[in-house]
Amino acid sequence: RDDMSLGFLSFYFLSCRRAHPASCVMLKRQYCVYIMTNPGNTVLYVGVTSRLSARTYEHAHHLVEGFSATYNTCKLVYYECTSDVLEALQREKQFKRWRRAWKEKCITEMNPTWKDLAEELS
Repeated sequence: RDDMSLGFLSFYFLSCRRAHPASCVMLKRQYCVYIMTNPGNTVLYVGVTSRLSARTYEHAHHLVEGFSATYNTCKLVYYECTSDVLEALQREKQFKRWRRAWKEKCITEMNPTWKDLAEELS
């Protein structure tokens, strides 16, 4: 197998594992596209993050000024994760272009009652 064809990060992980197998535990980073809503489910916020649990906490407690604090988007109703950051960013842009009805369909398929999924993350 040609390690150079795997890209820098894969090569680094392979090298690290070979050099120090016991001391080098690395997890592949996950990038999540997520949708938050307000308590009345009338506002949708689409975002992307590599730290979903922390980001939903920031939304819920209004720790960052801006749209989510202004419109109280404190409830996580949808998310999907990938290890490819470019795929996550592309998916976020796709969601932002979609009409609300399409977003609602995705949410309802994953989370029919629109419950707060942040509780499942911890």
